[in-house]
Amino acid sequence: MAGSTAALSRRAAALVLAVFVDLCLFYAAGLVVTTRGESGHAARLWALAAVRCSVLTAVTRLLLGDLHPVLMRVIAAHSLLPAVFQTGTDALRHEDTECGSSADVRCWLMGAGAALAAALFWEFTFPDADDAAGGQEKKQKQKARVLFVRVLRLFRPEYLMLLGGFVMLTLAVSCDMFIPFYTGKVIDILGTRYQPNEFISALLFMGLFSLGSSLGAGCRGGVLLCAISSFTCRMKLTLFGSLTKQEIGFFETTKTGEITSRLSKDTTLMARAVCLNINVLLRTFIKTLGMIALMMSLSWKLTFLVLMETPVTGLIQNIYDTHNQRLTLAVQDSMAQAAEVVNEVVSSVRAVRSFNAEKHEARRYDDRLMDTHILRTRQSTIRAVYLLARRLTGLAMQVLMLYYGRLFIQSGQMTAGNLVSFILYQSNLGDNIRTLTYIFGDMLNSVGAAGKVFEYLDRKPEVCMEGKLKPDQLTGHVIFRKLNFAYPRDPEKPVLQDFSLELKPGKMTALVGPSGNGKSTCVSLLQRLYQQQDGEILLDNEPLKSYDHHFLHKKISVVSQEPVLFSGSIRDNIAYGLAGCSLDEIQEAARKANAHDFIMKLEKGYDAEVGEGGGHLSKSGKQQIALARALVRRPQVLILDEITSSLDTDSENKVLQTLAGCPDQTRLVIAHKLRTIETADQIVVIEGGRVRERGTHRELMAEQGSYYNLYCTGRDARQPNGS
Repeated sequence: MAGSTAALSRRAAALVLAVFVDLCLFYAAGLVVTTRGESGHAARLWALAAVRCSVLTAVTRLLLGDLHPVLMRVIAAHSLLPAVFQTGTDALRHEDTECGSSADVRCWLMGAGAALAAALFWEFTFPDADDAAGGQEKKQKQKARVLFVRVLRLFRPEYLMLLGGFVMLTLAVSCDMFIPFYTGKVIDILGTRYQPNEFISALLFMGLFSLGSSLGAGCRGGVLLCAISSFTCRMKLTLFGSLTKQEIGFFETTKTGEITSRLSKDTTLMARAVCLNINVLLRTFIKTLGMIALMMSLSWKLTFLVLMETPVTGLIQNIYDTHNQRLTLAVQDSMAQAAEVVNEVVSSVRAVRSFNAEKHEARRYDDRLMDTHILRTRQSTIRAVYLLARRLTGLAMQVLMLYYGRLFIQSGQMTAGNLVSFILYQSNLGDNIRTLTYIFGDMLNSVGAAGKVFEYLDRKPEVCMEGKLKPDQLTGHVIFRKLNFAYPRDPEKPVLQDFSLELKPGKMTALVGPSGNGKSTCVSLLQRLYQQQDGEILLDNEPLKSYDHHFLHKKISVVSQEPVLFSGSIRDNIAYGLAGCSLDEIQEAARKANAHDFIMKLEKGYDAEVGEGGGHLSKSGKQQIALARALVRRPQVLILDEITSSLDTDSENKVLQTLAGCPDQTRLVIAHKLRTIETADQIVVIEGGRVRERGTHRELMAEQGSYYNLYCTGRDARQPNGS
């Protein structure tokens, strides 16, 4: 307690001594200013400022020890600001200021306040990197700037449109700036001796500038909207292409609502981050420079007074941007979570209805919406406080401007029309300066969405698809060699362990065993949907990853037990993914799948719509279409996952006969009805992710092992009453 009291006393003493010393040096600098006509005036002015800075630094360091960077910046700004102001006044106007010719405590207080505001503005805008929290915030801003530059580069195809928008923007801003100037001129003409020619000329120029401003603004908006639309479509297509290249494990661990949110919303935010924000930034910047130049021509003193608002406005804006950026990212994540709930319920509405879980899902959705509501409420509260502080600052500046404007009119330094023009410029200038400080933070907020999009664009699939091998001849010889695999969603639970298997060319291999023991996993790995952790899969003695992605999936076709059909015609579904597939090839594949007859009975034949997910077809019809889709590719390796489960006996026999008529084709069958695989060349029993038994039906039945038990159990289940 005693130590803290002593430290506080030392700081108070340092402050009092520093103020006393600084006042002495300040009045000494005032004496130099009164001798402005003497040679070496500017040199002595800056020398005194340097002495003042050195003495203040030495006094505070002597009493406080090491100085904080913020305090050092305050001392430097406080010491040098009067010299900068007086030198600028001498160079531009060659006249004294009130604080130059008669320095007093009021001028000292004004300088101290301006220096403190400038130092605080610097501190919030460019925080020190060695501070942990400040360093993290600085890194986030630097990352946002990098993302913004990257988004800007992606606009390269739209550069011509952006250039056209910039030309129209310049025209609109240039014309808009002169309207208040001629407004004041009209007031001066009407307030003094009326001159008809001058009055008509002023009105004519006002009309021309108004027309040019409106024309430029309209064209600028149209061109930039076209650029936004073009960029958004291109980015959505690029992101969609990147997503479709990801491995299946990515979609199992990433929520669908998050993906759709990035695809539908964040790509649009990326476009707005550059197009609209840069439009506003350039328009405001050009207009601000032009208005400051015109305001300087009307009254340079009032202009400097108005510009004193800038550091305070920037400080307020920076604090707001810091909090608003964090809340904006949180709101985006919350909305993605709410969208995920909707997607889950809509896609699983049958299960929700079956388990009477409507109220539970409604509460879950309400919780997500409430999270979003709370975040938006915080965001709105912060914005309300920000707007209040901004308006109070603007109101205080307007009062000061009107007070000094009246004094300048009384002293003859400006006319009433000039003051009106100045007020019009000042009202716009305040908005423009606030916009300049706001728009940069808003751009950083917008590129937060771009960062999430770039995460997907930059993500490399864990399953490599960069193989180049496309041999002219393929026998279909497949070898699984010592595979170890666990799904990404549950990496601690191995599905395949030291798994080895050989699929011989032109032979039929059947996988049997209890559910969940790795049969379907073998199929997924052979399709390259996942990447095994250990081991390798060889096709014709070449690693599977060495083959070209499109070539591989044309030579290896899969027909699943629950086939997926897409909205469109039967012809489109059979030829799905094949360019230039003729109707004859489609019909030939349909005949092999025993689907041609039932297709021709439909009203539109092969042009009949299958409906969403194949809803217009029966389950057996969907399986036959899926089988035809696989056969039309003439694959070398055909994978069948219990495809005859929904077929009648006659259709089943015809399909099996057709498949048996392809002696050069390697077939891998996942069987649940064991009677359909009795003629298989090799039957493999998988249990616990390992091969337990292998052989023909006759050999395995003779062993009376796992296959024998499975076969007998299935046969007993098919007999009535178990007899």
